[in-house]
Amino acid sequence: MEQQPAPLSRHLRVHQDRGHTVLELRGEIDIAAATEIMPGLDRATGRPGARVVLDLRRVEFFDCSGLRLIYRARQRVLDHGGQLHLVCDHPLTLRVFRITGLSQLLPPRPTLEAALGQSETASGRP
Repeated sequence: MEQQPAPLSRHLRVHQDRGHTVLELRGEIDIAAATEIMPGLDRATGRPGARVVLDLRRVEFFDCSGLRLIYRARQRVLDHGGQLHLVCDHPLTLRVFRITGLSQLLPPRPTLEAALGQSETASGRP
């Protein structure tokens, strides 16, 4: 059952959907936003067996600070035996993911439904 999002900051909203913690990143994700997002991200990714979805569909700008957030989330989830899925449909952000190799480690899905239906083998596990 889906819960209504709880605003943690203007750049991050968190809700539960089908046993996953969905973190919706919003707006411009730069160094200032990353500092705001980090505590909520760490709470969601630091639990044993966490099932997390990072939803970037409402992101308007994404720099290297955003990439660091995603890599950090991936590592923390894997360290705790969890799953991480990524939702992104913005062409420029997807291009950055391809160029940096992130799309190979964590294949982005275009919708939340696709990410929630994704198999465990494609959840960012090496």
